[in-house]
Amino acid sequence: MAVDKYAKLRRRIYLMLEGGPAHGTAGTLIEVFLIVLILLNVVAFTLQSVPDIRKPFWFDFEVFEVFSVAVFSVEYLLRLWVSVEDPLVHEKGRWQGRLVAALKPTMVIDFLAVAPVYFTVLFPVLDLRFLRLVRLIRLMKIARYSPALSTLGRVLMAERRALFGTFLLLACATVFAGAAMHAVEGAVQPKAFGTIPGAMWWAITTLTTVGYGDEVPITFWGRIVAGCTMVMGLGVLALPVGIVANGFMTSIHQREFIVTFGMLARVPLFKDLDARVLSEVMNALRSQSVARGTLISVKGAPAHAMYFIISGEVEAELPHRRVQFGPGDFFGELALLHETHRRATITALSHCRLLALSAEDFTMLTRKHPHLRRHIEDAAKEHLRRYQSEGDLASAEISAAAERRFEYRDDD
Repeated sequence: MAVDKYAKLRRRIYLMLEGGPAHGTAGTLIEVFLIVLILLNVVAFTLQSVPDIRKPFWFDFEVFEVFSVAVFSVEYLLRLWVSVEDPLVHEKGRWQGRLVAALKPTMVIDFLAVAPVYFTVLFPVLDLRFLRLVRLIRLMKIARYSPALSTLGRVLMAERRALFGTFLLLACATVFAGAAMHAVEGAVQPKAFGTIPGAMWWAITTLTTVGYGDEVPITFWGRIVAGCTMVMGLGVLALPVGIVANGFMTSIHQREFIVTFGMLARVPLFKDLDARVLSEVMNALRSQSVARGTLISVKGAPAHAMYFIISGEVEAELPHRRVQFGPGDFFGELALLHETHRRATITALSHCRLLALSAEDFTMLTRKHPHLRRHIEDAAKEHLRRYQSEGDLASAEISAAAERRFEYRDDD
């Protein structure tokens, strides 16, 4: 009994920390509190550099620092403790899994946000001004709560090969421009362009359009080389900007908020899935926010996706009644399983956060993992049997459901 309570408490904290607003009021308050505390830390660190503010309020700054370190330390330890609730961490074991969790980028940032303070306390005789500067890493903690920053990180990782290619192109352009300028201006301005490495400094400032103006060509051919370098710089720098911008906008349109294991944990359908399969499902899901009154699907329309409700409520308009679904429910699976059209109109009763699994991804995943299809079919049959046993459906509706001609799901 004590073990069950311990496990339930750990999972509850995991959902509040990782689920955020998707876990209700508690998750929302914790997330907002931590975001505000992070921003206040950055403001305090900045104001401490002003003597007229630091001197009269030094004690207040110190108290606020102690409070912040205490909160961030507790947060880090709690995240480390509950990390085993993450399926990919859980499968590695209790201690090894937590070690893997501690090496995640977000956890490393959380550690570095408080570590400098402890080093200052443990080694007061050392000059740790650099470590104090590292306190600004706390600002990077905001990435955990910012879908845009998290998306940018994923885009940079996904486009790393293309970005590395543009870096090589920039390096080649720098060497070429430096060598060309050395050839035409080296004899005239030996101090500035007498060596290729020296000329490369001019090349990189010109290619990046910084143009300090401390080194300029004075010959006709030198100006020709400079003009070509300027134009080449515009093209070279436009490449990475375009790559990142295109990837960022594509990802933003695909995901309006970040999908985490904490969100998936709120959907009972995912409870018994293998961690690897769950990871693939999570990568295939596309999140979206739906305003109150939005028509999510219309009766008679082709089935393009099935949906999982993270927060909010929706209503299915069936032939003889209306059924409401809440957090943890899913709908649309029957139409995808048997490639039928929608037999119910689904409307958002409140602002909802949904996870959508497209028909293409559904087909790909169920073909790759046949047991996933069986798992979804079993879940669909179970709630259909429950409806029939409870007399919640008319016989005609039960027959239609058995033929997979409509979709809906009851609350758990």
